[in-house]
Amino acid sequence: MLLKGGPPIRTVHGRGGEGEHTVLVGVASQEEGGVWQAEESLLELEELARSAGAVIEYKAIQQRSFPDSLYYVGKGKAEELALLCQELDIDLVIFDTELTPPQQRNLDRLFTCRVIDRTQLILDIFARRAHSREGKLQVELAQHRYLLPRLTGKGLELSRLGGTIGTRGPGETKLELDRRRIRQRIGFLERQIKEVRKHRQVQRQRRQKSPIPIVSLVGYTNAGKSTLLKVLTNADVYVADQPFATLDPTTRKVSLPSGGEILLTDTVGFIRNLPEHLLAAFRATLEEIGEADLLLEVADASHPQVLEQHEAVCRILSKLDLTGIPRLLVLNKIDLLFERKMATGLINRLGEGIVVSALTGEGIPELLEAVARHFGSRYTHARIELPYSAGGLRSMALARGVGVQETFSARGIILEGEFDPITLAGLEKYIVG
Repeated sequence: MLLKGGPPIRTVHGRGGEGEHTVLVGVASQEEGGVWQAEESLLELEELARSAGAVIEYKAIQQRSFPDSLYYVGKGKAEELALLCQELDIDLVIFDTELTPPQQRNLDRLFTCRVIDRTQLILDIFARRAHSREGKLQVELAQHRYLLPRLTGKGLELSRLGGTIGTRGPGETKLELDRRRIRQRIGFLERQIKEVRKHRQVQRQRRQKSPIPIVSLVGYTNAGKSTLLKVLTNADVYVADQPFATLDPTTRKVSLPSGGEILLTDTVGFIRNLPEHLLAAFRATLEEIGEADLLLEVADASHPQVLEQHEAVCRILSKLDLTGIPRLLVLNKIDLLFERKMATGLINRLGEGIVVSALTGEGIPELLEAVARHFGSRYTHARIELPYSAGGLRSMALARGVGVQETFSARGIILEGEFDPITLAGLEKYIVG
């Protein structure tokens, strides 16, 4: 079946499987990158929809000079799609954009099934995957901020009338009550998240007093950040081949091969056109990235859109004012590449980086060595002589030092190696050279 003025709708025959039967709709316009960009974006939308449990029956892309301001795809095409959905008993239509309130109202009136946009889909996925109290608060705040301007009434008969003689009406309507309740809930959630931010700030201040460097994993969703964290730290974290499998930040300690340690933090994945509501709501979580001494940008080397995904990550980091933090590119999933030289080509195009496979462990030692080299300048060579009674200081020096050689004399324990400034400050009176 065809949509006039656009490419054919791809049909997926059969209605087997559980889940809502869904149609995906996009627009190929010059301002949004043309047909190729629209197709790639719709493929990503399909992946998101499937991860939310949708059964994709059709995908439709309409070519236009620019999206229609009232129906996104134009009224004629919207009517064709509405009839098609009736014929096929479709449960849900997802538009590959953030619909404006007028577009949402017009499409709701036209379709007999539910209509949502890309932002609503991402919010739904976040709501399913958030497990911590903080994550749930952030998702709910984003949902309410999205919903508030989209609340609509039934018309003039439900509007609130004035308070003077002859204009008194029924008082506050259901619509206005809903709006007021949502505003009150938004205020409550903002206060709760403010408390979360205070708590996180205390945690960050404690970490800043620690000599252990902080490294944050960032990157496009489903690039393998959680798998990499699990490999490097043996952490018991949830790993799945789907977008936004984990939302709540996880921090674990990693020992470097030459000695010393880092704190490695996994954060929420990025995506193109990440809704502003989510960026604002998750700012408390994303602030964790700002405290990092190094960012490991994990990219999926096997993904056909890896370059575009890298650009999307760079744009989001720029929005968050995080471009000043040193960054090391980590090309993951090289085990899925048809030829390994493809990874070399990507490194040449993207800049310096490390190629790894978090699944097989290939390249992991080289990654740890690269991290150790990055933090090598933080350390100073010193010779320390401790009394035998200072067992606690000995343990600290051995744990925090790099390449520490330990010898024993009649007077005490002699430690020689590389130490960070904070450790040296705690051992200052024992430094002998």
